[in-house]
Order: sequence, then C-alpha cells, then structure tokens
Amino acid sequence: MVLGTTLVLRKGERTRELPLDAFYLAYQKTALERGEFLERIRIPRPAPDAHVRSYKISKRFDQDISAVCGAYRIVVANAAVVEARVAYGGMAATPKRAAACEQALEGRPWSEATIHAAMRALDGDYTPLTDMRASAAYRRQVARNLLYRFWLETSGQRVATRVDEITA
Repeated sequence: MVLGTTLVLRKGERTRELPLDAFYLAYQKTALERGEFLERIRIPRPAPDAHVRSYKISKRFDQDISAVCGAYRIVVANAAVVEARVAYGGMAATPKRAAACEQALEGRPWSEATIHAAMRALDGDYTPLTDMRASAAYRRQVARNLLYRFWLETSGQRVATRVDEITA
C-alpha cells in the first residue's frame, strides 16, 4: 500500500488494474468479482530519496499473524515531508492507509514535533479491536511507537532501535 502497488485482475480476456488500497473492502471481503483472479502484482521501486520501512509485532515473529504491522514510505526534501504514505495491518478489519496521519506529515518539517502530531492523528484513522493477539489500547500504542521508531531510524539521528545495534 505504501509503495503504490497495483493488482492486475483477470476474468477471461478482460483485465483491470486496481490499487492495493482499494482491494480490501471489509473483513474477508475483497474487490474480486465473481470468476476473477489475481494475475499480477505490480510493485513500483521506491524513489531513491524515499525512506521505506515495515515492522511486524507479534508473539512469534515468523509464523504468526501480527498484532500490528506498520509500513511507511516518506519522501523528505529540504528537511520537509514532500510525500507520506502510512499503512497498518491489525488496526482495523482490513489493512488500511492512515489518511489523517499522512495529512499530519505532508508539507511539514521532518521533525520530532511533526512526528508526535502524526502519532496523535492515528487515533482518527483507526478504531482497533481487542482480541487474543492484543488489546485495542496496546495496538494504538504500538502503532504510535512504530511510527516514532520509523522517524528515529530516518531522521539522521543516531539512535539504536534494534537489539543487534545495541550489542554491536
């Protein structure tokens, strides 16, 4: 979603291209029409000046559904956010972009004050549920913290955010 991925869907000889953002309609419901299948996934390469990261939070990292998954693509020029794409899984019935968060970032300085405003804006984007993986409050906090981690890793400040960086 944050990379601008599109899906090529086919039914017989007819194909259509759909942005990944528009594919998930509701819980266990997609935009696939009857008899249609996914033929191709087109993932554009990020621009060289784009900061791109994704993070998964789950009890078991590899073979587990995430409690929260965050994906980010930010383009910064002249110390300001030119373009922002932020999406989360585990925060709603389907994976979804964070429009209010993106709006809080775009056109503003790539600064700690901006990132804190964007973290607060996430509350307007999602109403997470509580289930066996995590509580709604935990999901809200983790989503904010992952966005802050992304800023720490891409702001140019030297801050260890991974265990291997701390022990190295």
